[in-house]
Amino acid sequence: MFAQVYVNLGVTKLDHPFTYGIPKELEDAVKPGSRVVVPMHGRKLRGFVITVEDECTIDKDKVKDIVSAEAPKSGEGEMFALAGFIRERYGGTLGQALSVVFPSTANAAVKTYKVVRRTGDIDSALTELLSKKRHSKYAEKLFSILQKNEIFLWDDLRQDYDIPSDVIRKAEKQGLVSVEKRTHLRNPFENMKGLTQERPQISLNEDQRAVLDDFLKNKPKVSLIHGVTGSGKTLLYIAMIEQVLKEKKQAIVLIPEIALTLQNILRFYRFFGDKVSYVNSRMNASLKNEQLERARAGEVSVMIGPRSALFTPFKNLGLIIVDEEHETSYVSGKPPRYHAVEAAVERGRLCGAQVVLGSATPSVSSYTHAINSEYTLYTLEKRANDAAMPAVSIVDMRAELKAGNRTILSRKLYDGIKDRLQKNEQVMLFINRRGVAGTVSCRECGAVIKCEHCDVPMVLHRDGFLHCHYCGAKRPMVRECPSCHSRLIGTMRAGTEKIETEVQRLFPKSRILRMDADTTKTPDGYRQIISAFSRKDADILIGTQMIVKGHDFPGVTLMGVLMADLSLNAADYRASERTFDLILQACGRSGRGENPGEAVIQTYQPENFAIVSAAKNDYRNFYRQESAYRRLLHFPPFSHLLSVEITSRTEEGCISMGAFITGRLKNAFPDLFVAGPTPSPISKIKDIFRYEVVIKDTSYEALIKARKLMDEAIAEADAPKNADLWYDFD
Repeated sequence: MFAQVYVNLGVTKLDHPFTYGIPKELEDAVKPGSRVVVPMHGRKLRGFVITVEDECTIDKDKVKDIVSAEAPKSGEGEMFALAGFIRERYGGTLGQALSVVFPSTANAAVKTYKVVRRTGDIDSALTELLSKKRHSKYAEKLFSILQKNEIFLWDDLRQDYDIPSDVIRKAEKQGLVSVEKRTHLRNPFENMKGLTQERPQISLNEDQRAVLDDFLKNKPKVSLIHGVTGSGKTLLYIAMIEQVLKEKKQAIVLIPEIALTLQNILRFYRFFGDKVSYVNSRMNASLKNEQLERARAGEVSVMIGPRSALFTPFKNLGLIIVDEEHETSYVSGKPPRYHAVEAAVERGRLCGAQVVLGSATPSVSSYTHAINSEYTLYTLEKRANDAAMPAVSIVDMRAELKAGNRTILSRKLYDGIKDRLQKNEQVMLFINRRGVAGTVSCRECGAVIKCEHCDVPMVLHRDGFLHCHYCGAKRPMVRECPSCHSRLIGTMRAGTEKIETEVQRLFPKSRILRMDADTTKTPDGYRQIISAFSRKDADILIGTQMIVKGHDFPGVTLMGVLMADLSLNAADYRASERTFDLILQACGRSGRGENPGEAVIQTYQPENFAIVSAAKNDYRNFYRQESAYRRLLHFPPFSHLLSVEITSRTEEGCISMGAFITGRLKNAFPDLFVAGPTPSPISKIKDIFRYEVVIKDTSYEALIKARKLMDEAIAEADAPKNADLWYDFD
């Protein structure tokens, strides 16, 4: 027997199965879907069996045998189909797609232990043993122990009773006992049970109840819940899950990694107890693998986690919930660069599960699907406890500069912080650093240097030129603002540490915590900061987007958004959407307790529609303007983009590969929009050069054809060598 095995080599040219022989002792284990270990070029690599065949089409003398195999588990057929969807839609190799859907468990072995079970007539064996003048005292002790209990742990017999291994093995050969290996699957909540309370009642308000009733009655395949911050979406998810569990089905809840806090997880644990588990990137591989095994064994019915939790091996999945569905962290940063929201919809289709997307700021793509009736739209317009939304003000930092205020805090925000400190209330300061990549703007008037062809910010490169990453245009760096002729122009960068120092100088008696990549390096750093702020051990929390996702601090009555327009300046067609999301989510952290909340947005572009709409908590107004902009410029979801990243150890390698693939594309598809190659925003990382080609078309299928053409072209003999392609759709 022979097997066709896919090995994840991560190389497009080798994206095909390899033939291996199946040893007789492995024939029962090797089936389509089996995980196997195979020899390849002196190494042992993990792979997946695609097919099993009787005949071999190559020289049998050259065929090596599979080293080891693990039989496929139930429900894996749909997961193979999902891997095929990911490969087809997002590129990469099939081996990479399979590795996403079936995470490798190498170096993540589940912990096992041995038990000794009484299986024979111990009473007779002990009587016979004692009838002998000379007999083993250890055997006597073993039989006496097994008279009292049917099962003992091997380690207990060896360590507590000092019984040698050979005595136990001899009893096994006599048929008196069996030695069984069992699996120990740890529960990550074991050390948290003291933090939980009695199961609360699910108490829905009128709006939540209306959504739940319609959801249960009409059973939509895909739903979008658009609920304002604090509207109680999580409680609604819990009510939906409760119904799914009553039907003996399972549920997956996806939460962005940044919002996967103990506070969030315990909300579900308090309702469903040990039926809940979770995974995250901070878990070691062994513990993470044990949670997947618990789900496969039926010990767990609800799995919570980031995008990888989508591939939990449930046998009867009934519901997939994607919270904060707008979050960009749902897009994988490694090939294949799949979108977890789209993959969730596909998995729901494959297994018949309902899919629920939720957000206070839905992605433009999902909202477009909803208003086109492709998704069922539910709306929650009020906070769950009838609390008022925070009062939001926009401060024009250009006016502050003209008034002589050169500090990072506007006068309004400074007065607000001073007032809250006197009242013993808490403050959060959010620094919107996201998307800063060398874009250039004016501090005098707020103008950003944009491409005249694409209306997206241009990026300053080390060559001293401004580059557009959508059409390839470039121009020299400007020395004064083309709008107001001010010379206060350049890249704007700011760090949380610098802001912490300045706030401490202005409020020397305040207790300040800072949350960013530096202060959360340790696995426990994030939790410690959140816990300290929850206990009111600090007055002010300063941080990046980490602090605005999924947190509920009743003591916070003031949120300050610093440099709100920085993400507007990113060279990305989604810059306005991300700015709106971040600002609205940040403002929503204020006033969630008994006291009314306030938010202050500091910006150099106070008239920008994304900032104005976020301040008014007006998603519909934002969507109207943003969708009109994208229709006009043929951006997703009204058209489609394929970004092709070219990487090479030499810049010449990137350029020659870029010229090669663009030439092939233009010859094969003359009507296709192709731009580039141009240097990526970060054009070199760890001595690897990076260029990109952008392809645009109204048809997603046209982009898939283009990707397949490139895959075929780079496998040809005359294709440039020493350069790789990576694909990113939309």
